[in-house]
Amino acid sequence: MSELFDRLTRIFAESRDVGFAGLRDDSDVTSGKLRPAAVLIAVTDRPDPGILLTQRPETMLKHPGQVAFPGGKLEAGEDAVAAALREAAEELAIAPDAVRVIGQTQSFVTGSGFELTPVLGLVPHDLPIRPDPREVAGWFEVPLRYALDQRNHVSKSGLFRGIQRDYTEILWQDYRIWGITAGILANLSHRLAWEDLLD
Repeated sequence: MSELFDRLTRIFAESRDVGFAGLRDDSDVTSGKLRPAAVLIAVTDRPDPGILLTQRPETMLKHPGQVAFPGGKLEAGEDAVAAALREAAEELAIAPDAVRVIGQTQSFVTGSGFELTPVLGLVPHDLPIRPDPREVAGWFEVPLRYALDQRNHVSKSGLFRGIQRDYTEILWQDYRIWGITAGILANLSHRLAWEDLLD
């Protein structure tokens, strides 16, 4: 058994009743029926664990070039876990049975009309990654301790559909993590203290 899996599972369960203070999403600028979607927060099982992220191709119609978690819309008959595992398999060739699911985190309503459920899971550190070039231009691993450290979360503001919106930005090496992806990481940082995970 993995010590990190046991520790993540324990802290995740103990923090189930963490309040919503400081959490955010885009529900105040979203109208109409929300479409369900899911992403996988894949944590690598190593002494200094990381989180797997992708970079979308510049040719994509939606969110070109942005950093994202593997994920997408739920298909008929799927729940969030099944969708997150399927999308990770399609985008990065991560076999569903290689993911040890810990649980679902706080959902995130996006300005584009999705109710996005992040699924937290642990994957082997030496997992072979084969990105699908139609959906993934590249992938990288950001250290968990860096991604969850709120000192690295920079508050920004910009126009979205003519409305001034606040958002979070995380800079890691040459990557700019922002928008929904950074918002999910910021929300997760309220629930998981990386110091407790890595002490």
